[in-house]
Amino acid sequence: MTMMPAPASGSEQAAGDAPSLKFSAVLKRFGTFVAVDRVTFEVPAGRCVALLGPSGCGKSTLLRLALGLLRPDEGTVRIGSQDTSDPGMRSRIGYVIQDGGLFPHLTATQNLGLKARDLGWPTARIGRRIAEVLETTRFPAELLTRYPLELSGGQRQRVGLMRALMLDPQVLLLDEPLAALDPVVRAGLQEELRRIFRALRKTVVFVTHDLVEAAYIADEIVLLRAGRVAQQGRWRDLNDEPRDEFVREFVRAQRTLHEVDGASR
Repeated sequence: MTMMPAPASGSEQAAGDAPSLKFSAVLKRFGTFVAVDRVTFEVPAGRCVALLGPSGCGKSTLLRLALGLLRPDEGTVRIGSQDTSDPGMRSRIGYVIQDGGLFPHLTATQNLGLKARDLGWPTARIGRRIAEVLETTRFPAELLTRYPLELSGGQRQRVGLMRALMLDPQVLLLDEPLAALDPVVRAGLQEELRRIFRALRKTVVFVTHDLVEAAYIADEIVLLRAGRVAQQGRWRDLNDEPRDEFVREFVRAQRTLHEVDGASR
């Protein structure tokens, strides 16, 4: 299916305004463990890059470095020309985690407006922005009065994405946002994320274990191994020109229905 990008609302960032996200020789240790080992790569402005790799390869650590929750021991992480550790950078970044990370005692509407209220936005402005993100994500307005436990997993994840979009950030970071969902819901949200990323044209990094998901949603893939970049490129680059045996085996390990059907005969 070819998804046509929907037009962004008037308040959304123009593609030319989105900054790049650049990791330059980044090293991060936790005690004696090297989680990120002098990693260098760039997410071009307005593009979507998937971080992919086995557990413990450094994907989530890189995301937390981009968010400014962690600081590198060596190297730099920059959004545009600014270091991610600079004060005020958090307002330029939207962050989505598994299951949305919603506050259970707040309704969907209250979760969406929480940060905006903390920043002193007037009620009318919050209402207008909620209406805009509702339109962007196609979320049913009648569900906004529900609490997280009254929403399905897919609905909670969409509210989490809406909350990340509320302040109209330049950069979106998503940490395995679809991992806990059943296959049907996950497939639907993959289509939604692909459509939304292409419509808004913000700079996006999302973490996943799923190569098919990464190939479907992202413009480019960064495959990690033991804290280092094993290979960066399009899905076809990894499949047709693997850099080494690890890349070849990682791609080969992604089962297809054709393989399953053949093995059952």
